[in-house]
Amino acid sequence: MSASPLFDDVTRARIIEDPDVLLEDHDVMRALVAANERVMGANIVDLRGIAMERLEARLDRLEDTHRTVIAAAYENLAGTNQIHRAVLRMMDATEFETFLRDLGTDVAAILRVDAMRLVLESPEQEADAAVRRMGEVLHLAPEGFIDAYVTQGRARPARSVTLRQCRLEDSALYGEKADYIRSEALLKLDFGEGRAGGLLVMGSEDPHLFTPQQGTDLLAFFGGVFERAMRRWLS
Repeated sequence: MSASPLFDDVTRARIIEDPDVLLEDHDVMRALVAANERVMGANIVDLRGIAMERLEARLDRLEDTHRTVIAAAYENLAGTNQIHRAVLRMMDATEFETFLRDLGTDVAAILRVDAMRLVLESPEQEADAAVRRMGEVLHLAPEGFIDAYVTQGRARPARSVTLRQCRLEDSALYGEKADYIRSEALLKLDFGEGRAGGLLVMGSEDPHLFTPQQGTDLLAFFGGVFERAMRRWLS
């Protein structure tokens, strides 16, 4: 008894020559397994089919993990490039006033934050003409303000980098922008022996831009560069 072929000669020859092409096609293999199960009947347990389903599920999980890792790598690379561009722009300034102005404009724009503040503790907080020329970026505060602000009054040491979501409608630190700030990054600064420390504050209207679950390596690097730049100006 003869039977007419189900495929044309080219397709049939291709499958016979390289049957692995069927194994690599999930939809075709799923259809073949389903047809095989119908032929065997409902009372037969197909261990191969079960194993295949498990392998497919595992493959799907591996592919999802692969995509997640790639996405995280691209995001980290983009963040690194962003920090590098901000550092280069920050180092362009040749005067301290220009340095602070760039910090609140171009550098803030590169980092995509809505407010930048440099907090310096000083026993004298009078906003004299020299301080006013620095614009809203420079904020003078009483001694102890930085640790209290970072820890929010809790009895714990202040970390070098703190990321958090917040609502600061009554904060004098952001001035008129306080109503809109929903997350912030706080970078503690060390200007060297014999000098009071500082705090670099980045505020964002996006509540998800800075969260405690995020990594801090890039911001720690930025803070380290900023410390060294400030030491140059302070000297």
